[in-house]
Amino acid sequence: MPYGIDTRSNVLCPACLSLERHRLIWIYLNKETDFFTSEQKFLHVAPEQCFQSRFKKVENLEYLTADLESPIADMHFDLHSIPLEDNSFDFFMCNHVLEHVEDDAQVMSEIYRILRVGGTAIVQVPQDYSLEKTYEDASITDPLDREKHFLQKDHVRLYGMDYPDRLRNAGFEVDELHYANVLGDELTKRYSLPENEILYVARKVQQ
Repeated sequence: MPYGIDTRSNVLCPACLSLERHRLIWIYLNKETDFFTSEQKFLHVAPEQCFQSRFKKVENLEYLTADLESPIADMHFDLHSIPLEDNSFDFFMCNHVLEHVEDDAQVMSEIYRILRVGGTAIVQVPQDYSLEKTYEDASITDPLDREKHFLQKDHVRLYGMDYPDRLRNAGFEVDELHYANVLGDELTKRYSLPENEILYVARKVQQ
């Protein structure tokens, strides 16, 4: 079904309510990782409903959800100061949230802190691939101006191609995967995947 402010066609699944980015991540986790088979402590921030009900059923996952205020989350906190212990999670996921936070460098640092060495984070963001550097301007506070500059009224920046470097600055090792290209045309069309989206897989490889 169509979905989005600018109405993208053929992206929302009427059965599971997934969008194209959700399906891309799901297929990656199934095909390329041991996410569904190995014991993992998993923190999912801003949990998407299409994921949450399914992750809860995966027996190998110790699954915890969090959000600033969503009633469907287990915990509520601000990502700038995560009230959880260092080195306590194997996997972290939070999608289309960093464009809303005041200090994304601080949030990335907090995500890095709570991950164990060897842990993985998937933190997708809206991204303009024509921008070399992320566009942000703290003086732009009017919601209509933010919509004009950052695509939505509640966004505070528009990420460019330097996004993975911002993750690296927090300590992560980052793989940049054009994963729809890896899957090929048949699967990309079948699951209506985002052909141009880069999947960023961030890993904590050292303390």
